[in-house]
Amino acid sequence: MSQGLVKPGAPGLMPGASEELLFEGRPALIQGVGGLLLAILTLGISVLVTFFQTRGVHYRITSQRVVIEKGVFSKRMEQLDLYRVVDYVVERPFGQRIMGTGNIILEAMDKTTPEIRIVGIKTNVMSLYEKLRYSTEQEKKKRGVRVLDVEPAG
Repeated sequence: MSQGLVKPGAPGLMPGASEELLFEGRPALIQGVGGLLLAILTLGISVLVTFFQTRGVHYRITSQRVVIEKGVFSKRMEQLDLYRVVDYVVERPFGQRIMGTGNIILEAMDKTTPEIRIVGIKTNVMSLYEKLRYSTEQEKKKRGVRVLDVEPAG
């Protein structure tokens, strides 16, 4: 994981854009205590399978967007601009808390990607959540985006 400014011209950025890198990395190899027990019981075979699964996922979270690349041979990239995020869920099950990992789920007002799941990341997920919330609000202010909660009558 590295933090700092994303270099202008980096893949996925508009020319001249300056974004702060909040998180970059892959899901943890062993995400929770259950994964650890499974690795012990299968004499490491499950770790080998998990290794190939996690190598196929890469997260890049900046102050303006979330980019998820999936795949080993064929790649698929999902991108969500933070100004489209309307809700957050932080999951830290007991087994993941022990291993220092967690999940963040972003709900967005986006037709193609209404939900982004950032799973099994080894970082302080509460700190990342707070940075995401702050960055989302800044992006909404910068773009003049307002979200209205309208409840159906009846």
